[in-house]
Amino acid sequence: MINHCAMLKLRADHDAGELQQIMTGLAALVGQIDGFLGFEHGPNIDLEGKSQDYAAGFVARFESRASLETYAANPDHRALGTRLVAQCQGGGDGISVFDVESAL
Repeated sequence: MINHCAMLKLRADHDAGELQQIMTGLAALVGQIDGFLGFEHGPNIDLEGKSQDYAAGFVARFESRASLETYAANPDHRALGTRLVAQCQGGGDGISVFDVESAL
C-alpha cells in the first residue's frame, strides 16, 4: 500500500469553497481509478508545532505504485491538481508531497 500525502501552503486569499470542491472532486475518484482505495482531507492541527505554514492537507491511499501512477496521469486528477495549485502560495511550490510505502 502507498499513502500519497500532500501538505498545502494555502494563499491567504484562497477560496475555501473552491478548495472544498477540489477535495470533493479528488475523493470522487476513489473507485473510478483501479487501486485508488481511499481519500481523506482536512485542516492541519499541527500538534507538534512543526508544520504551521501548511494550513491543510490530504492523504490518498493506493494499493500499488502502478495505481498511484495511473492516478497521477488521470486527466480528472490533473485538472483538479491545476485548480489546487492556483490556491497555493507560490503555486506548485506551495504543495509538499511524500509517498509512504507500507507492507500493510
